[in-house]
Amino acid sequence: MTDLLEVNGVTKRFGGLTAVKNASFTLKKGEFTGILGPNGAGKTTLFNILTGFMQPTTGTIHFNGELVRELAPYKVVNRGMARTFQLTRPFVGMNLLENVLVACMSPRASEDKDKEARASYLLAQVGLGGRDKEPVETLPYGDLRRLEIARALATRPDLLLLDEPFAGLGSSEIEQLAQLIRRLHREENLTILLIEHKLREFMALVSRVIAMNFGEIIAVGPPEEIVKNEKVIEAYIGKTEEAHASA
Repeated sequence: MTDLLEVNGVTKRFGGLTAVKNASFTLKKGEFTGILGPNGAGKTTLFNILTGFMQPTTGTIHFNGELVRELAPYKVVNRGMARTFQLTRPFVGMNLLENVLVACMSPRASEDKDKEARASYLLAQVGLGGRDKEPVETLPYGDLRRLEIARALATRPDLLLLDEPFAGLGSSEIEQLAQLIRRLHREENLTILLIEHKLREFMALVSRVIAMNFGEIIAVGPPEEIVKNEKVIEAYIGKTEEAHASA
């Protein structure tokens, strides 16, 4: 597999606060990788940098061999990197089909001549089939999550970034959405980068973990190694009294 994404020495400072510090990693085509870390670790800031919503203070980002630092978000999407957000952002005043149709206008989707058919297919793919004309305002939270994924898929991405897709969902909704994400990775051969706080579901999905704490990458490896990593354990539960005493 070749490197699809190459992140080298990315740092983001906000005044005296360093939100991301010297982050470097690569993603290969077809990988399913997760970014793990407690609140405030810098995960979403890193997502925002990768997708053009923030510019790094230092560092470079190459995607498909092209430098994408300083590109506007829509240009990043047009190169094949799409994302969802922690807080869903539907186009209010439009129905489900129209929400996905907007994303179908991406230059990468130019091969889709029948945009409405493509949008309807994607809604069915994420479990919203037959509901094309429903106003988006009536959707429950779990369905809004699915709609976010359908809109991202409409741009025909090579890399899909999912920012806490299970947040606010019940256990049955999480299982259904996890099955969808797993199927997209397997059947569509999508490269996926996932942020998620629900550890059990997170570890069951990803094949590689990038662990962060206080803006730094502290460990990289398969899930079975990461769960035993002392730095990762400390980041989540802190040092034991014995460890503090011997420090």
